[in-house]
Amino acid sequence: MTRSILGGAAALALAATTFAAPALAGDHAPNIVGVAAGNADFSTLVTAVKAAGLVDTLSAPGPYTVFAPTNAAFAKLPAGTVETLVKPENKATLTKILTCHVVAGKVVAKDLVVAIKAHGGAYTIKTVGGCEFKAAVKAGKVVITDEKGGQSTVAATDVAASNGVIHVIDSVLMPR
Repeated sequence: MTRSILGGAAALALAATTFAAPALAGDHAPNIVGVAAGNADFSTLVTAVKAAGLVDTLSAPGPYTVFAPTNAAFAKLPAGTVETLVKPENKATLTKILTCHVVAGKVVAKDLVVAIKAHGGAYTIKTVGGCEFKAAVKAGKVVITDEKGGQSTVAATDVAASNGVIHVIDSVLMPR
């Protein structure tokens, strides 16, 4: 079992190369918002972060860990969901959903996998939005189960930002 979990962590770390932060002059990586804005696969997430008024929060020193849904993850939601959520009258709901993708502190993939193993195969992730999600390793990949029972697979890990780290996920995590 140890070999499978460690192998999964290595595979996750390798997957991060397809979502690397944009290259910059000097040694400074952009912050979480800058990394997301620099990657076309996160355009829906960036639009949502702006609509929720979270740009300043996610640009702050942190550190933060963000489980970032791709455009394809948002596309899995029922038709019209994103368009409805970004309306001003739905700001509180959108903010809750987005902050449930953010963890205080920097949690790299290998530490998450170690925590999963140390907690008997399932680790509770507590988010700044007050959500509690369960992380587990399934078929060599980290899978997060949200409060409604939906599952999201971590597709890439440890995307560096100046104020934390991003893990790319393939579904939007939903609060209760």
